Amino acid sequence: MKAYFRFSIPYLLLTILLFTIEVLIAKYLHDQVIRPYVGDVLVVILIYCFVRSFFRFPVLPTAIATLLFAFLIETLQYFDIVHLLGLGKYYLARVVIGTSFEWIDLAAYTLGTLIVLGAEKVRS
Repeated sequence: MKAYFRFSIPYLLLTILLFTIEVLIAKYLHDQVIRPYVGDVLVVILIYCFVRSFFRFPVLPTAIATLLFAFLIETLQYFDIVHLLGLGKYYLARVVIGTSFEWIDLAAYTLGTLIVLGAEKVRS
């Protein structure tokens, strides 16, 4: 049986870098392109890198699972999950979970996943 747990410093450093960029985007950018779309592309890459920081799962299933997770969160936004859970008054919950469904976000998540797959192909 394969051991899937493994700690990866490069993936952890990428996770920290991407998280820092996401926080800076959320805090300081209030534009019509980078915050809503580039942030969504990067968040999928961030989640993928976080998972790969601790687990040695195959690239494609991990990327697809990350994409499906992002799609799930976006679907929950459609149903206004932040307010259904009573978290609407918490800024952090609204930023992390999101409050508005957008079809284009699904495309941004897909683009982020394609970037991950391309980068992993180049890396290997």
